[in-house]
Amino acid sequence: MTLSPHAQFVALHDTDVPLLLPNAWDAASARLWQEAGATAVATSSAAVAWALGHADGGRLPREALLESLRGILRVVSVPVSVNVEDGYSDDPRAVADLLRSIVAAGAVGVNLEDGGGAPTLLVDKIRAIREPGGAAPLFVNARTDVYLRGLAKGDEAVAMTVERLTAYRDAGADGGFVPGLASTDDAAKIVAAVPGLAINVMAMPGLPSIDALMQAGVRRISAGPALFRNAYGTAEASVKAWLGGDFAPSFANALDYARLNALFERPE
Repeated sequence: MTLSPHAQFVALHDTDVPLLLPNAWDAASARLWQEAGATAVATSSAAVAWALGHADGGRLPREALLESLRGILRVVSVPVSVNVEDGYSDDPRAVADLLRSIVAAGAVGVNLEDGGGAPTLLVDKIRAIREPGGAAPLFVNARTDVYLRGLAKGDEAVAMTVERLTAYRDAGADGGFVPGLASTDDAAKIVAAVPGLAINVMAMPGLPSIDALMQAGVRRISAGPALFRNAYGTAEASVKAWLGGDFAPSFANALDYARLNALFERPE
């Protein structure tokens, strides 16, 4: 029996090792991540916004988000999850409506964040998504920024994260994303305190090994905007060299034209 893309994505969170989920920002990056072996692809809200000429932080127009998503879904066959920041609205019904459009486009998951604000609003948004006529089937990864924004330290950070993630799980979230979390001890405590929620961390300098995170119970590791920043950092350095008369860096690690073109060819 062939699993649906949603079921495939759910199953990827229940394997022997954490799901490594690279973040893309357009159709080309998403297809290349698939070609590299990614079993699923997510978007980075920051990277998508930057690629489309917008600042990060809830400023991306809804239609721009959906158009970018349609382009990605046109060229990949693996499950796709979308980072929608806070849902681009404080109205839970409006957020549920956006997520219905995302599901209709073909995505199977979303990241939805509290931004470090009061957790009650994200709880209401998740409940609206889970209401009849909401956005199911959809893997909802509820993000809390306790660690990323330094809202608390030590045991207090663990307790605050557990409190928020428990509320999000009880509202209907499938996963809990804790960017900035880099302690296996803290991760293990959070995993144990919120059973039934797939815990997700973000790759960052100093992050423990995959084996250590697996032992702590982490189920998913995301790239965030790191791949975008790396790609554009390399590109900027190449352009600076090119403008200075050194053309060689622009050909280093260049992908083959014919191979790239073939990835996006479609029968007429």
